[in-house]
Amino acid sequence: MKTYTVVIERDESGAWIARVPGVPGCHTYGRTLQAARRRIREALGLWVPDAERAKLEFDVRLPREARDVVRPFRAARRRAEEAQREAQEALGGAAGELVRAGFSLRDAGELLGLSHQRVAQVAAPQRPSAGEARPRRRPRG
Repeated sequence: MKTYTVVIERDESGAWIARVPGVPGCHTYGRTLQAARRRIREALGLWVPDAERAKLEFDVRLPREARDVVRPFRAARRRAEEAQREAQEALGGAAGELVRAGFSLRDAGELLGLSHQRVAQVAAPQRPSAGEARPRRRPRG
């Protein structure tokens, strides 16, 4: 599968111009960024036979004012996503420890600010993935 870099920039009218520098003459536009992304594949299809299966890597070039606004937001979002992952890991550990220590699901939920159903979900032991040995159940009786 071939990969094409697509450069997208806004022109003075506010339209988005998309071009594939590696394919001379391949360009299009859109009133929205989404439209330009969609249309460039159509335009590429006029120049190369594998356009439908090709991977497109978008290089959206923003004016400095827009970059200065978007960059701090993206950084803050990455930090928030990382904090969310850390919080989920901490939640699983805390819920599991409370339940193993003998706290009821309701009490653990109240301590963690969650419903008892959510505590049951995150405190449950992880199921083995395919290929891992599963523990055998002892026969009853």
